[in-house]
Amino acid sequence: MKDNPFTLMFGSSPILSIERPEEKNQIIESFQSEYMNNKVYLITAIRGSGKTVLMVDIADYFKIQKDWIVVQLDPLTDMKASLLAKLNSLAGSYLKSLNLNLSFFNILTIGANLENKITDVDTAIIKILEHLKNKNIKVLITVDEVVKNDNMKLFASMFQIISGNHLPVFLLMTGLYENIKNLQDDKSLTFLYRSLKINLSALNINAISIKYKQVFALSDIDSLKMAKLTNGYAFAFQVLGYLTFRHNGNYKEAMDDYRLYLEEYSYKKIWSELSSKDKDILYALAKSKNNKISEVMEICNMDNNHFNPYRKRLLNKGVVVTKERGKLSFVLPLFKEYILDNYFEE
Repeated sequence: MKDNPFTLMFGSSPILSIERPEEKNQIIESFQSEYMNNKVYLITAIRGSGKTVLMVDIADYFKIQKDWIVVQLDPLTDMKASLLAKLNSLAGSYLKSLNLNLSFFNILTIGANLENKITDVDTAIIKILEHLKNKNIKVLITVDEVVKNDNMKLFASMFQIISGNHLPVFLLMTGLYENIKNLQDDKSLTFLYRSLKINLSALNINAISIKYKQVFALSDIDSLKMAKLTNGYAFAFQVLGYLTFRHNGNYKEAMDDYRLYLEEYSYKKIWSELSSKDKDILYALAKSKNNKISEVMEICNMDNNHFNPYRKRLLNKGVVVTKERGKLSFVLPLFKEYILDNYFEE
C-alpha cells in the first residue's frame, strides 16, 4: 500500500500541497530586485492556512541559489546569538579572509586571530554581513510564528540598524494577525509598519479538486464536491485528503472524522483565542438567516460605530470574509456548526 500523501501535522511541509505561485513569485522577485526596495515581508493568516508551507517553499528556492545564505531563527530563543552562530557556520567558506576572533561567544571564525577579538554580538554580525556583501552574498532570515517577546524585540531593533546600513539582508516572517500587530504597535519597531504584508487567502478550489482527482481517481463532479467541503482552507485540504485516503477514497465515509479533526486540532484553539465580543458576533452570524451584516448587528444590539471595529478585526484575523456587499461569510468549513455547538458551553 502506498504512503498517505497528506498530513495532519501543523507547520510541516506535506508531500502533497497546493502552491501559491502569485505570493511566492512576488516575494522572490522583490528580494531579487536590483534596487532592494522591499527587504521585509510579513505573511499572515489564520491558523492552518499554509503560512509555514509558503515560507519554507521560498526558503528552499533561495537555498539553492549560489549567492544566497538562508538562516532560520526561532523567536523563543536568543535570536541574535543564533544568527551569529548560524552565519558563522553557513558562511564559513566566505569568512576565511575576514580574520574575526569570536571566541568570546564560544565561536572561532575560520582564519581568526587574537588581534581581531570581538565581544559584541551586533558588531560581529555587522562585520560578517559587510564581508558577505563584498563577496556579493545575500542573506535571507526566516522566522516562523513571530511573537512579541524580548528576543524578537532585540532582534528586530538590530535588523532595523542592519537594514539602514544598506546590507543585503532580507527578512521573511510568518505570524497570526494579532501577533504581528503587537510587534508593529511597539514604538521602537515602527519600521515593521513599512514592511509589506501578505494576507493569505483561501486556496483555489479548482486546484484542490485537481489534486483530489489525481490521488483518488474521482470524477470531475465528485472531486469538485470534495474540494468545496474544504472552503479552500489549507489544513482542511490536508485533513480531508488524509482521512479519505484512510477510507479507501470514499470522502463521504470520512466526514464524521473530518469534522472531529478540524474541531480538535484547529477550531478549539482558534475559538479560545477570540474575545467574548468576537464570539458574540460570530454566534450572531451563525444564527443569521442570510449572513447580512444588518441582521448580525440587530442580533448583537450594536450600531455601526460599535460593530465596525469588531468586523474589521475578524476580517483581519481571517475568520470571516466579505464575498458579497453587506454580507459576511465564514472562512472555515464547518466552523458555523462548531460555534452553534459550543457557544453556550462556556
